[in-house]
Amino acid sequence: MIPDPKQQVRRGYDRLSTLYRADEGAPAEYLGWTRELLARLVPGSEVLDLGCGCGVPVARSLAAAGHQVTGVDFSEVQLGRARRLVPEADFICADMAELRRAPESFDAIVCLYAIIHLPLEEQPGFLARLATWLRPGGWLLLTAGDRAWTGSQPDWLGGGTPMWWSQANLEAYRAWVRAAGLVITDESRVADGPVTHSLFWARRGAGTEVASS
Repeated sequence: MIPDPKQQVRRGYDRLSTLYRADEGAPAEYLGWTRELLARLVPGSEVLDLGCGCGVPVARSLAAAGHQVTGVDFSEVQLGRARRLVPEADFICADMAELRRAPESFDAIVCLYAIIHLPLEEQPGFLARLATWLRPGGWLLLTAGDRAWTGSQPDWLGGGTPMWWSQANLEAYRAWVRAAGLVITDESRVADGPVTHSLFWARRGAGTEVASS
């Protein structure tokens, strides 16, 4: 493992924030997932967006629909943009693996392409904690790894800055989500250039106890 991989992630997003996502950037898959989430939420839902980046398009779309959105990201540059682009939402600068929230605080949690920036050993406990933050019936929308791999790119996005990832395989994430006490309602693979990720829709059942960590 490289020294301090989390700081490499933070620096990468600080330096290449706009290259990664423009102010009006709205990848089609994000828009589709957000529309599907909106269809599942009741008015005024409380949603946690982990690894929210600059807030576009997920936090912005949810806030525009009248939901109460809290975004969490490790990059101050990303969050500075998010506060400007989505003033209706609340944003917190934090290592999401260290985040703590009261049980049953949210109707939905979104975590897109973010868990794979955590060291692998932190990921099962992270999923167990966030499951406790969901209210009964609440939704988790998660993109994770498809094949196990840990490593870095020295010239991420061609911007002259390194980036680091660590991910398990699909079967491990499936097991971790279920071990957290959530029911997987849909699972698919998402192509991202030469890389494939796994996508999960998972739900906390009404009256279901979830694992604690």
